[in-house]
Amino acid sequence: MQGMTGVQATAVAALLLAGTALGGASSARADVPVVVATIKPLHALAAGVMAGVGTPDLLVQGAASPHDYALKPSDARLLDRAGVVIWAGPGVESFMPRIVDGLAGKARTLAMIDAPGVKPLPIREGGVWEPHEHAHGDHDDHDHEEHGHADDGHDHDDHGHDDHGHDDHGHGDHDHDHGAMDGHVWLSPANARAMVAEIAHVLAEADPEHAARYRDNAAAYDARLAKLDQTVTAELAPVKTRPFIVFHDAYQYFETAYGLAGVGSVTLNPEQPPGARRITELRQRITDGGVACVFAEPQFDPRLVKTLTEGTSAKSAVLDPVGADLTPGPDAYPELITALARSMTDCLAPGA
Repeated sequence: MQGMTGVQATAVAALLLAGTALGGASSARADVPVVVATIKPLHALAAGVMAGVGTPDLLVQGAASPHDYALKPSDARLLDRAGVVIWAGPGVESFMPRIVDGLAGKARTLAMIDAPGVKPLPIREGGVWEPHEHAHGDHDDHDHEEHGHADDGHDHDDHGHDDHGHDDHGHGDHDHDHGAMDGHVWLSPANARAMVAEIAHVLAEADPEHAARYRDNAAAYDARLAKLDQTVTAELAPVKTRPFIVFHDAYQYFETAYGLAGVGSVTLNPEQPPGARRITELRQRITDGGVACVFAEPQFDPRLVKTLTEGTSAKSAVLDPVGADLTPGPDAYPELITALARSMTDCLAPGA
């Protein structure tokens, strides 16, 4: 298997050759489906929907990055039992497309970038960009007070999902050109609300016995996300115009949701370290543009950020797009968004 480590290839081979029908034993016993989510934020959304019914399994544990994750044989065994697998998309979990192919017809695979109501953004080109390059301006595209997602077809009040178009969508037909779209879709709470609705819809289909509970849980979690969004909007308002640079371009959805002034990233892809030209461009941007803060990430070497900020007025802090230090469970997603907002306000506030 070209491009994979020996361990990864062994794990994938074990999955592809597994003799059991994935999830089949669960449905035969009328048990709750085994649900596997790749990363902690998506696991949190699934856990919120499944509360009181079951607990999803988490694939990428601890401080591991989904961008360069090495699939283990134990992961293959976990996926072998799965009835539903939730992942962001190939732009984030590069190890997953081959797995998804192996799961075809055996388990339901949900790429959240393709979920109804999720609004993907194009990948930004280059390491330096203008702030608000894709900003929607204070949530112009969704009305959080109504909780309705009026323009994306989710009506959380009646839980009917009549406008989803699930029959046409295909759940895995990969309608978007993933190569051109930013895969970090969970960092928009509006997208997260759409994902919750989709997860509830799929679980209700897979487990009709608990369908009402999944829908009720989704409605409660949606309300929680709406309140979270309003709180974070107010918290970030005072620092919206303060320029900053991130380690890798994972935060476009967060920036767009709250109208923030991100102006560059150290690297577009954390698997590829930046060259000398990128470092020079970013140093110039910090000097010329009054960049207030440069954010590192706990999964990657912070020395590059130190190189950028040394001898400048820019401060440094840490952002974590996947919540490595958070306890898995339904609280992890609100805690992740809250932590991002707090890190930004602490570092970007004038005089901080």
